[in-house]
Amino acid sequence: MDVHFEKSGVLALTPPPVLASLPDDVSQETAASVRRTFVLCADDYGIAPGVNRAIEHLIELRRVTATSAMVTMPCWKRDAPGLAALARATGAQVGLHLTLTEQRSASPARGLAQDGRLPSLRSLLLRALAKRLPATAVAEEIRAQFDAFEDVWGAPPAFVDGHQHVHLLPTVREALIAEILRRYAPGTLWVRDCRETVQRIRARGVGVRKALFLRRLGRGLKAALLAHGIAHNQGFSGLHDFKETPPFREKMGRFLSALGPRALVHVHPGRVDAALLAVDTLTAPREWEYGYLASDAFAEDCARLGVWPSLPAWNGTPSKAQEYALFCTA
Repeated sequence: MDVHFEKSGVLALTPPPVLASLPDDVSQETAASVRRTFVLCADDYGIAPGVNRAIEHLIELRRVTATSAMVTMPCWKRDAPGLAALARATGAQVGLHLTLTEQRSASPARGLAQDGRLPSLRSLLLRALAKRLPATAVAEEIRAQFDAFEDVWGAPPAFVDGHQHVHLLPTVREALIAEILRRYAPGTLWVRDCRETVQRIRARGVGVRKALFLRRLGRGLKAALLAHGIAHNQGFSGLHDFKETPPFREKMGRFLSALGPRALVHVHPGRVDAALLAVDTLTAPREWEYGYLASDAFAEDCARLGVWPSLPAWNGTPSKAQEYALFCTA
């Protein structure tokens, strides 16, 4: 089953800023056309060395502006110091990629994990929708993964999202919000909102069924983020079927042509190696995504569309009327 489910205040509502300066690989001739920015977040840092190297390279190029880490994987602890140096140099944000499927657990998670192994996505999804997930075990695992991040990073994550979008699921989302509120002062981090407007989903024409499913599934999390004033993106894309055709360049062009006001595009770049093959089935598509994102073609497409990856900047507090409007439309 190939499904990716996927306070600094609530997100700002002012227009995205004009880019002050372009990266070196975009000519000054195109500077006038770049007016929109979006966050390009690479998921799955830590899953394998080849994925880590690819993400680090894209951060160096200032293509990827955020990455979320799978803290239960050995490569997270080993490679975090290098990632920290890159983050300091570029401003890229590093978050927690909450992982509740298929990999090793960070806690005993009794009733959730079996012999230290987290369940399949299908099993987790069905149990969550039937409201049969063990709430105590879920909360325990979420807390352990925050601890694992902070133990290595020495600071809270800049944001939180979910591997295969598990943070949207009933029981998981409640435990996640509770842990954030218990653990951090307002303004510490933001959370990925996977909801998108129907208009933009249909305009892209890529991953439509998956995006509509996440829109419905993510309603509970979005309501909680608004209720507690937790910052989040407004506009989410990058969902696709990971097939070779149409080429990833075409898919990305559609993602970038229909961005939200505080848009986040998530990607899964990487280089395939033995470590990745041992833990994950998503392989060749990572190479396709990495190849395109590191290429001149990506810079050219961004310039042509008048967009460029930028750092998250979701601050401000909308009025209650604005919050309601956001909830109804996103």
